[in-house]
Amino acid sequence: MMRSGPGRIRMKLLVLSGAAAGRSFSLDHKEYVVGKAPTCDIILEDKTISRQHLKLEVHDEHVLAVDLESRNGSFFEGMRFSQLELRPGSIVTLGTTELKLVPEDTRERSMVLSGRDRFGALVGKSRKMREAFTLLERMAPGGSDVLIHGETGTGKELCAEGLHNESKRAKGPFIIVDLAGIAPSLIESELFGHVKGAFTGALADRAGAFERAAGGTVFLDEVGELPLDLQPRLLRVLERRQVKRVGANDYRTVDMRVVAATHVDLEGAVKANKFRRDLFHRLAVLRVTLPPLRERPEDIPLLIDTVLGRMGRPPSDLSDQTRALLSQYPWPGNVRELRNVVEQVVNLGEEALPEMPPLPGGEVSSGGGGGGGGGVDLDLPFKDAKERLIEGFERDYLKGLLERCEGNISRASREAGIDRVYLRKLLRKHGLDSGGESA
Repeated sequence: MMRSGPGRIRMKLLVLSGAAAGRSFSLDHKEYVVGKAPTCDIILEDKTISRQHLKLEVHDEHVLAVDLESRNGSFFEGMRFSQLELRPGSIVTLGTTELKLVPEDTRERSMVLSGRDRFGALVGKSRKMREAFTLLERMAPGGSDVLIHGETGTGKELCAEGLHNESKRAKGPFIIVDLAGIAPSLIESELFGHVKGAFTGALADRAGAFERAAGGTVFLDEVGELPLDLQPRLLRVLERRQVKRVGANDYRTVDMRVVAATHVDLEGAVKANKFRRDLFHRLAVLRVTLPPLRERPEDIPLLIDTVLGRMGRPPSDLSDQTRALLSQYPWPGNVRELRNVVEQVVNLGEEALPEMPPLPGGEVSSGGGGGGGGGVDLDLPFKDAKERLIEGFERDYLKGLLERCEGNISRASREAGIDRVYLRKLLRKHGLDSGGESA
């Protein structure tokens, strides 16, 4: 048995997905064989895993993972490897099983990830989305209020509607209040209602959003925009389920669930005295974060096909080259922007593709110090090194292509076997497009 010593980090494997999800294996010995054979040290019941799939060599601060010529391969961040140093926090995929290396004394436990690729109208099969789906599946059946955090365009309203539709209140109303889109003077009436004559224009009694949502769910979009003077009233709704209409004397009891969403850092707003601390802690008892699209690019093909399906169009409506370009774009507008671009490209053609932002400095460092694309900066994280290598290859290939074709874009497009519009986008990305057209 391996003893703990100075500089030694005792580690274990958490099984995040697959048939053994939820289990953990302590790495106390120097070497382990992982596979489905009964003779393996770590046995995983997964039909897509080889009998002897992976060897683990345990060192003081890392684990060396060696693929044993497995049939389906071993993967890290979507890339197949034959040998790789794993550090605490690394996640490898064998077949349908994901394994995470963590310190033995960590409080982190293996959370069985959702096997779904959608929750309501939210779509994704990346790890980050499945982590979100796992939380949402647990939150939906209960009646507790939920706070959703995410950038604009990540699908917060779809998330809230999914929580409503998978709850016991699904047959009740789903009331949306966009606090960023309502004039501050009207927010109080919109939320709490008013009685006749409470203010100029109040010609009749009107129930607010909380009352109208009886038996259902209220979705407060951009709750960070709620004026400070109204925040205590929202806190009372959350804690006591009571509302008082503008101009009324008595409180009414309301029966509804509140799902709030924000794209701003509410904790930062609390520190800046722009949001009440007690309200934040009451809202954030249950919270989930929707990741931006740039952090889950592996979901882009599925999202594209989903948009096409909702348009009644086949996947073949977008070429492989268009899909490749869409996968490289950073998507500042997230899924909403992707949906809009796909619809524009289908209806207007590939000229509607977004412009790729230029790379920093207009140059790509190959890490080899020479300007060729063959060097790799081994000091970079794996994902960054891979992206830099790909960018270096693209730039070098395009430069050679242009020289060979004497700047003739049409000829270069034919020789490379890629669409001219796509070629233009790549040239602009790498700062190689002079702006003219040589035909």
